[in-house]
Amino acid sequence: MADGTVEQVIDGEQEEAYFYRERMKCTPEEETRLERQHFWKVIDAFRYYRLHLQERVNRAERQFRSLPEHHQMLLPGVLPNLARIRRSVDQNQEVLQAIILNSAHMFENMEYGEEDDLKKVRPSSTFDMDKLKSTIKQFVRDWSDAGQAERDSCYLPLIKEVQRLFPREKYDLSKVSVLVPGAGLGRLAWEIARLGYACQGNEWSFFMLFSSNFVLNRCEKINSMTLYPWIHQFSNNKRSSDQTRSITFPDVNPQSLPPNSDFSMVAGDFQEVYTEPDTWDCVVTCFFIDTAHNVIDYVETIWNILKPGGVWINLGPLLYHFENMANELSIELSYEDVRTAILKYGFQLEVERESVPTTYTENDRSMLKYLYDCVFFVARKPNHLYANGLQAVNGNTSELSPRRESCKRLT
Repeated sequence: MADGTVEQVIDGEQEEAYFYRERMKCTPEEETRLERQHFWKVIDAFRYYRLHLQERVNRAERQFRSLPEHHQMLLPGVLPNLARIRRSVDQNQEVLQAIILNSAHMFENMEYGEEDDLKKVRPSSTFDMDKLKSTIKQFVRDWSDAGQAERDSCYLPLIKEVQRLFPREKYDLSKVSVLVPGAGLGRLAWEIARLGYACQGNEWSFFMLFSSNFVLNRCEKINSMTLYPWIHQFSNNKRSSDQTRSITFPDVNPQSLPPNSDFSMVAGDFQEVYTEPDTWDCVVTCFFIDTAHNVIDYVETIWNILKPGGVWINLGPLLYHFENMANELSIELSYEDVRTAILKYGFQLEVERESVPTTYTENDRSMLKYLYDCVFFVARKPNHLYANGLQAVNGNTSELSPRRESCKRLT
């Protein structure tokens, strides 16, 4: 593959899928080059944000000024609102610049380039800009007071189940290993680690990894950062001011984990990184399993990495991410089919609720809202079929298997 191939042949929704498909066909050297190229393409999106949004606001202003003058006179609030949006864009860009400032050296075992490259501004695709806007809304969900209700509906049931299954009275929590794949900006994994469990989050998206690195490792003062997450929404606003309202983050100090907490974030594809069998006591998935090309691959991976007697706790819908990508494998199964496969694989369903309503990065003042009616379940890998499962402590717990040192971690 010649340099620049990725930029030349991909567009739209095929972009992310193309990167991962091509990476699988590459030699190790080509894979490293392709990954570096993808890394800087995501950096470009962060850098290009201001120019992209300025053009959107300019277009709105041009269209407004094309109206008959007597129509413009009826709408005195439009131009002042656009001016507020421009100022909000500038503020967002300052935060995004802070996020990528240390991104070139955020991994322990991979360097992607020189910091001088961070100063370059190159155009980005519409798809990448949409991913970045979605990432900005993740700060609301994971690290702001405004996202508390959504966290309570999504994360709290999962956290309570971890506590029920692995109570402090029976287990040395520091020896209970919990994996959270698709960790996003890391709040769910952080909350589990805060309770004393050995928790690791896994994420493959550079958009999420850059942002989680920033909030987890660079933010210490509560509500010290400000974002305007809703300025991209020009439709379904009841009031003009709703579009430019701000949120602050983080609502807690991410550095406030108890001493000796075992918490980490690992970058990489879930199925590629986690291959060591019988390693984890608990896998917690939230809005994750529908990100698979084939959800049964995830079932198989989770079965493999769980220790005998280990549990899989899941909450989420089945909004299959590759459904509308014509050139991508996408197996869209009903929950009934997924459930059947889980049972046939050998899992035992201990808890199951087929109707848990929740939202995802919801704009609570929008005139359009989406409500997911999620499935929640707890599935156990039977202990009686195997040996050496996690033992309840009368003084100790079985030791954790060593983690893969080749994993890329956030420092």
